[in-house]
Amino acid sequence: MTQPEIRGDDVTWTDPTCPVARTLDLVGDRWSLLIVRDAMDGARAFTDFQQRTGIARNILTDRLRRLTERGILARQTAPSGKRQVYALTPAGRDLFTVVVALRQWGERHAFAADEPHSVLLDHHGHELAELRPTSSSGAPVDPDTTSVRRER
Repeated sequence: MTQPEIRGDDVTWTDPTCPVARTLDLVGDRWSLLIVRDAMDGARAFTDFQQRTGIARNILTDRLRRLTERGILARQTAPSGKRQVYALTPAGRDLFTVVVALRQWGERHAFAADEPHSVLLDHHGHELAELRPTSSSGAPVDPDTTSVRRER
């Protein structure tokens, strides 16, 4: 199965051989990830994103343009024909696991035990299971049981 191509023609790669660095170069600033989060939650119009995030108009304009140019969002004409709306591309939808992982990390480390926060639920109304990486055989892995091979 071929993956949709992300356009990074205008990106200066921080570390050209590292997938983590390249991902952060494409969508790593907080506003971009919050826009992606809100698009996953149904935001489509410029005003939707602005109201949900509180982002300044000029920054929102820039981030929407970059996310669209890089293939994370697609700009479309609204059914009314009166304005432009944004939708996640397949590559943008593929960031769902990243957003869930950030959310779950935040639930564990950014809130006090009794501090209220939003909760992500599945279609049955249950909280999602904790994401944990596994090996090819299904065993849990962590930084002590994995390594990075540098391709040449």
